[in-house]
Order: sequence, then structure tokens, then C-alpha cells
Amino acid sequence: MSLASTIRGCTRTVFLRQQPIRTLSTSGTLLRDGSESSWLSKLLVRKIEPTKESHSRMLSDKYDIYELHTHNVRPDSVGKYLENYKNTVQIVQSKQNLSMELIGSWNVEVGDLDQCLHLWRYTGGFEMVDQAKRELTNDKSYVQLMQERGTFLRSRHLQYLLAFSYWPQLKLREGKNIYEIRSYRLKPGTMIEWGNNWARAINYRQNNDEAFAGYFSQIGRLYNVHHIWCYKDLQGRKETRESAWRSPGWDECVAYTVPLIREMHCRILAPTEFSPTQ
Repeated sequence: MSLASTIRGCTRTVFLRQQPIRTLSTSGTLLRDGSESSWLSKLLVRKIEPTKESHSRMLSDKYDIYELHTHNVRPDSVGKYLENYKNTVQIVQSKQNLSMELIGSWNVEVGDLDQCLHLWRYTGGFEMVDQAKRELTNDKSYVQLMQERGTFLRSRHLQYLLAFSYWPQLKLREGKNIYEIRSYRLKPGTMIEWGNNWARAINYRQNNDEAFAGYFSQIGRLYNVHHIWCYKDLQGRKETRESAWRSPGWDECVAYTVPLIREMHCRILAPTEFSPTQ
């Protein structure tokens, strides 16, 4: 290689090294305690220290298991499906030895249409779930309704859930209400951080008694969270949510939980006629 070629190659190398490198600014604002808070810090998932205790025990102090059924119904069979499920509920309620009860039954009005959700509670843990399954599978009328229901459905999904310990005590509602279920799929390993943030955030969402229930999945699709809210109507929902954003601290809780989420969606629900909570 000639000396001229070598010099030209070196010149190109020097020129490339002198190009300015673009960096992402992380400048932020100075907080009262003197620490710096940048917008980038809100996008980073903070590390959760290892623990000898299961996350379930750290997030829930209740010995109840919740069963959430999600049924996608054929559009031409909604009426027959609801009558079938109503009869199923009556059979379960007639059995005094089962520690299970229907909490809510809803039709989706906004979101995944032709979909119904049913929330059951088992008092006494998974032992009571096993007992109920054994009892009901031996009931011919129950089995017949289950088989018939399959002809009305396009698909279905079942999850077993635990209630967050920080959520207000579940209270059945009366009168005319709508419900909103906001479902989140979290990044694996972030459930504890979600709970830490929402233990504070829930305090900003109780002014209008809208907090109905909050759960995280145990069996089924994992790292799923479901928050259920109760409102009088859509306008009441709008006003309640806007009121939360005016509360100092709510925006910070949202900023720290959004980076934990991989996917989220909401559905507006209307109680069925046989739903215990209305």
C-alpha cells in the first residue's frame, strides 16, 4: 500500500472519530430532598430484592380464591347462554355444603362484545375449589348444563385469582350501576412493585366509592392484574377519573406503574339480572 493511501485511510479514521455522538439527555428537576428526578428514571423498572417469601403471600393476606370465567358467546345465542348460566347458578346456590358464591356476573357493553364475565369466590383456599369440583361433576343436571353451554360459546378462559391486601373490602352494590374492568399484563418479576405503588394509588380512588375489587392471577394467564371499578354511568366515570388526576400524587403513581405494563385494556360491564352485585 502506498504512503498516500495510508494517509488517506488515517484521515478518514480521524474524521469519523471526531463526529459528535448524540446522547439521550437525562436531565431532570431537583427535588426537595436534593435528589434529581429525571423523566427517564420513570421508564426504568426498579429492581426487586430477592426474598424467601412467595410474592402471593406478600401481596395478599386473604384466604379466599376468586375464579374469573371469561366466555365469548356466539352472537345468536346470548339469550340462551344467559338462561343456561342462570340455571347453573341456581344449582350451585342450592348446595349448602359448598364454600363458593357468585360475586358478580356481567355482560360486556364496551370492549369485547358478546362476552360475559363471571366472578366466583371460594372461602377456604384451593381445598374448597377441589371440593366444589368433585361435588358438581357428580351432579347430572350441572353436567348437562355445562355440555349445553358449550354449544353457545366461541371460546372461554378461566383464571384463579387472589385479592390484593391493600384493596378496600369487597362490598356488593345495589341500584343501577356499570362496572369497568381494567386488565393489565405485567412484565414478569414486577408484581411486587405494582403492589407497592398501588397501595398508595388506591388512596386517590376512594372518594366516590368506585373501587370494587383488585386481583392478580395465580393460575391461568400469569402476571395478570384486574382492577374492577363501579360507577353510576359513563359520565360519572369520566368525572371520577378526572377528579383523581387533580389529586397531588396520583400522577406520580401512574408514572411509576406504566413502565411495568406490557399490555392493558378496559371493558365496560353491565350486571346480568342474576348478578349478586348490581
